[in-house]
Amino acid sequence: MSDRKDIDVDALKTQMIERKAELRRLVEAHHDNTRPVVLDQTTVGRLSRMDDLQTQAMSLETERRRKDEMQRINAALLRIDDGDYSYCLMCGDDIEKKRIELDPAIPTCIGCAK
Repeated sequence: MSDRKDIDVDALKTQMIERKAELRRLVEAHHDNTRPVVLDQTTVGRLSRMDDLQTQAMSLETERRRKDEMQRINAALLRIDDGDYSYCLMCGDDIEKKRIELDPAIPTCIGCAK
């Protein structure tokens, strides 16, 4: 575990596990929106197809972001297990407490994030 006494790692770990479960539910619930759009002009007009394509593109991007967040959470949970949590992956310095509280899966300090 991290040597930092000012961070409640157990509470943050619980928060990340809950967020990961929520992201999984959201990905599963909205998976239908990412299916390919049928280009059948006899059933759908051109504007409706364009709306469907735009909805699909937005859904795919949202799903990609959710999966990226899940990967960041998984990496943070591994860092907790390894005892490297709350240290910047770039420079090794402590990540600011407020930054971690805002996003427990954050991998870098503010200086390296620039």
